[in-house]
Amino acid sequence: MKQFKALKYWLPIITAVTFMLGVLLGVWLKRVAPVSPGREKLEEILEIIDDQYVDSVDIDSLIEHALPAFLETLDPHSAYIAAKDLAEINADLEGSFSGIGIQFQIYNDTVCVVEVIPTGPSERAGIMPGDRIIAVDGKELIPSKLESQDDILRILRGPKGSKVKLTVMRGKKRHDFVVTRDDIPVKSIDASYMLDSRTGYVKISRFARTTYQEFINAMSALYHQGARDYVLDLRGNTGGYMEPALMMINEFLPEGKVIVSTRGRNKEQDQIVLSQGNGAFQNARVTVLTDETSASASEIFAGAMQDNDRGLVIGRRSFGKGLVQAPITLSDSSQIRLTIQRYYTPSGRCIQKDYKLGERTSYDYELIDRYKNGELMNADSAKIHKELMFKTGTGRTVYGGGGIMPDIFVPNDTTGITGYYVNVYNAGLLQRFAYEYADLNRDQLHKIKDVKTLLKNMPSDTVLIESFAHFAASNGIPARWYYINLSTPLIVTQLKALIARNTLGVSAYYEVMNTIDNNISRALKALRRGEANFPIRQSNTQKTKKK
Repeated sequence: MKQFKALKYWLPIITAVTFMLGVLLGVWLKRVAPVSPGREKLEEILEIIDDQYVDSVDIDSLIEHALPAFLETLDPHSAYIAAKDLAEINADLEGSFSGIGIQFQIYNDTVCVVEVIPTGPSERAGIMPGDRIIAVDGKELIPSKLESQDDILRILRGPKGSKVKLTVMRGKKRHDFVVTRDDIPVKSIDASYMLDSRTGYVKISRFARTTYQEFINAMSALYHQGARDYVLDLRGNTGGYMEPALMMINEFLPEGKVIVSTRGRNKEQDQIVLSQGNGAFQNARVTVLTDETSASASEIFAGAMQDNDRGLVIGRRSFGKGLVQAPITLSDSSQIRLTIQRYYTPSGRCIQKDYKLGERTSYDYELIDRYKNGELMNADSAKIHKELMFKTGTGRTVYGGGGIMPDIFVPNDTTGITGYYVNVYNAGLLQRFAYEYADLNRDQLHKIKDVKTLLKNMPSDTVLIESFAHFAASNGIPARWYYINLSTPLIVTQLKALIARNTLGVSAYYEVMNTIDNNISRALKALRRGEANFPIRQSNTQKTKKK
């Protein structure tokens, strides 16, 4: 069946036509049906405020402020987005924005460049990692005088082709650079490298317009390096656009397999997405890493791989966001994202966790409840809905009730987290030390092109931890060597990872941190033991009878 391909091209048209029919129907009903008492009351209140309120009030502004609260009385994911905020909110998912092409951190109330996008505007102008931006167009840039980090982004971003003068400190010298803003790609593949001679690792941070092509490029490059097994890391991935996730899943499945289905109040709009069978990685062994912050499209990916017995899910139960939001643009270019359906995995599990209309606080704090209940540390503490039991294609038992339960549970790793570590971490001293180290050793480090060479050129662990303890003490956190010794492996690895990021980019950060990651270790063990070896069945998964 070609439903996958059809859905890809027809869904936007179907959505638009459905919306227009709904609008026309609403107009017709308004003419022929009486207005509800609630709507009459709302109009009456607005007229009274406009006519009698003690001060002059902008009714449009009043409505603008009321709309978010109005939609908050629905489910936790329906939302209102003002027209002025829409482009910024969508920027990370659209695949690009117009800017200067840097990543920065704030250290000592200064905007510090930690990464320069290759071939981007800043690199072309001569900006380098380690530069400290002290002024923009001649005006001092002091983060503490701004409301938030978003204000810095607004200052640095601008229309394509526009010019901005950046004044930076490089060492003790002041330099001026004129940067011409350009389209900056927003990458959703944070890291891609070989874990061992046959296992590739891909870290997917979001599902954006460009994610599928980034994913194919990364997977193909790893395949040519010898990868036949893959660890796909969806931890911290809160979702995004559904289409790239569906296309990625299709790469692993034979023809005719259910990827996901959607169901809502209007049964005519229910959809089932099937695989095409033209994927390039149908024979690859796969593990998928999830945690409590993996949501939406991440859960659809994990659920499809699990229910179709195409990969092991490793880690912790995912967030549980399985509601479909339709973006509906209003006449003033603002937008509501209205929940119209629910997502279901191939076996029929509903991904969405429980919620009550209008009660967003308890919903938002559900992850804290998992922590308090011990679910992040012990698989037995997770709430299992045994009345919602389903079977995968090979007969494995999986459960519904919200989120994707992993096949292999890996507890949250608290090794090395002491009071000393918490203090230096919260004070941002790990990042500051790594930044200053990379800055002081810039000439030497920038000649290095790979992580292995970088690690060989770093000081010994003993020298590194002693230097850091002295640095922390000079910044108000005294050395407590009993706790420092307990935290040394964690602190040293994080320092090396941050230095690697400041020198080689974000992928190098994961390459270093993953050396002490229990989820990665467990995934490799599962692949080597053959735990991810599933026969590919041609029948779709089916729900078992409720008990």
